[in-house]
Amino acid sequence: MGKKHKRSFSPPAQQSRPISSLLDNMVDGREFESLIKCKNLQVDMTTEIRKSLAEIREIRKRPIVCYLANIIKQSIHASLSIDYADDLPFTEMIASIPETEKAVDVVVVTPGGSAEQVAKFVDRLRPRFTDVAFLLPSTAMSAGTIFCLSGNEIIMHSNSFIGPIDPQVPGKDGRYVPAQAILALVEDIRKRGEVLIKQGQTPAWTDLQILRQMDAKEIGNALGASRYSIELAESYLLTYKFCNWSVHNNGNPVTENEKRKRAEEIAVRLCDHVVWKTYSRGITREVAWNICKIKVLHTESIAGLDRAIRRFWALLYWLFDHSAVYKIFISDNYAIFRKDSSLGTKE
Repeated sequence: MGKKHKRSFSPPAQQSRPISSLLDNMVDGREFESLIKCKNLQVDMTTEIRKSLAEIREIRKRPIVCYLANIIKQSIHASLSIDYADDLPFTEMIASIPETEKAVDVVVVTPGGSAEQVAKFVDRLRPRFTDVAFLLPSTAMSAGTIFCLSGNEIIMHSNSFIGPIDPQVPGKDGRYVPAQAILALVEDIRKRGEVLIKQGQTPAWTDLQILRQMDAKEIGNALGASRYSIELAESYLLTYKFCNWSVHNNGNPVTENEKRKRAEEIAVRLCDHVVWKTYSRGITREVAWNICKIKVLHTESIAGLDRAIRRFWALLYWLFDHSAVYKIFISDNYAIFRKDSSLGTKE
């Protein structure tokens, strides 16, 4: 008989237990990486986000509402901007908070959008609450920055940004362009032309061609939109952000004229293309204070908040990266998740 050979034997791979909570498997300092490693997920994301918000609420001792856009996934085709379609869900979300509550935290992530719609958001929010704080785990640009200026406080994480409030307006081809970029170009052409005319020369041919191709309506829209953004920002700063600003650092009282002057300076600077160069310039909390003179609280200054915000953003980042969700309205008693149908329904 031939010699018998032992057959090698490998035990079947162990089936990992289903993971029902991403937060419970999150590692401090490596929040997102630890979520990427999670497999066999059976997670209800509405419950999970509310669980994360509960960590923030335990620290802040006030209700929280969230307006969140998917700024992560580049393949999203749906509108991420603040627009009229957001009006009813935002209104219902605010109405879901008990009438007895007079303070609220608003968590915002947005690339910007309509300043007119932001004004409607503020009209829903501020009559209801005497104390509003905006929490920024990531980005609140353009119209989102104007929205934040309607708060009594702005609380920013070290990796979060606000942005210039330069509005976008439609050009002749229907594409949206920054209003201040248009106005800055016209102003540059005017200055160059005046110099040449004083020297007895005619303005440059290329500058004349650019002006001929520009639509007067486009320039008018740019002027109007910029003025509107500045006026909104100035009004919100004066009415809400500065409402409790009564004493200077040197102990002298703050006058109404000083508040008005500071509000105007901040609003004009935030809308100045010459200062920021680009519509998408991110303004850190340090720049917000050093350049714009906007007082911003740091998440690290409130015990436990930095960690809670970091965990919330990692969870949200994972969801946006792994799903077709492009916009979320969520609080303790309200939740709408909008999905980009062009990417399918799989999460």
